[in-house]
Amino acid sequence: MPPVMPLAILCQTASFIKSASKVDQCPEDIGLEVAFAGRSNAGKSSALNTLTHARLARTSKTPGRTQLINFFALDEHRRLVDLPGYGYAKVPLELKEHWKQHLDAYLTGRQSLAGVVLVMDIRHPLSPFDCMMLDWANTAGLPVHILLSKADKLSFGAAKGELLKVQNRVRREFGNRATVQLFSSPKRMGVEEAHGVLQQWLFPEESAEEPAPQE
Repeated sequence: MPPVMPLAILCQTASFIKSASKVDQCPEDIGLEVAFAGRSNAGKSSALNTLTHARLARTSKTPGRTQLINFFALDEHRRLVDLPGYGYAKVPLELKEHWKQHLDAYLTGRQSLAGVVLVMDIRHPLSPFDCMMLDWANTAGLPVHILLSKADKLSFGAAKGELLKVQNRVRREFGNRATVQLFSSPKRMGVEEAHGVLQQWLFPEESAEEPAPQE
C-alpha cells in the first residue's frame, strides 16, 4: 500500500467541492473533515489560504462575505470546511439567525467533523461569539484548536503574554478539549504547528501509531 501523502502536500492540492446554505446541502457525511470558524475580520480566510498554500477561501476587506458553508477536498476521504464568519454587525438579523440555526445543526450533527479550527484576532480574543462557538463544540464533543491570528501585530513579548492569558482561560472554562497557538498569515508564523493538529485529526490512525517521545 503506497504511503499517504504528507498533509502539507495534500493541502497544496486542495480543491473546491461545493457550497451549502443548509446542512442538507452538504456533501455526503463520510470520511473526515475539519471546519474553520471565526468572527468576521479575524483572519479566518487568510489562515485557511496560508495553511493550504492556495487561494481557496475568498478574502475581502468587507467582513461577513463568507455566507455559505464551503467544502474543499484534500483527497477522497478528507475535507476542509470554511464556515460563515459570525458576529458582524452589518449582516442582516434574518441572515444571522439562518447562520446560527444551520451552524448549530452542522456542528452538533455532522458525523465526519473531526475538529474545529477557531480563528481569533489576538488583539480581541474570546469574544462572546468565540465562546459560543467553544460551547457548541464542547456540547458536540469536538476538539478545538485556536489560532490567535495577526500575532505579527504585537511585539513578541505581548503576543506571548496574550497566548498565556487565553490558554489559562480556555483551560479553566473548557478543559483540555481546546488548544491555543500564535498564528500570522503574512509571516507564516505557526503553520507547522497548525499542520500538526490537522494531521492528528485527519489521520488519527497514523497519529496513534507514532512513538511517544522519550523522556
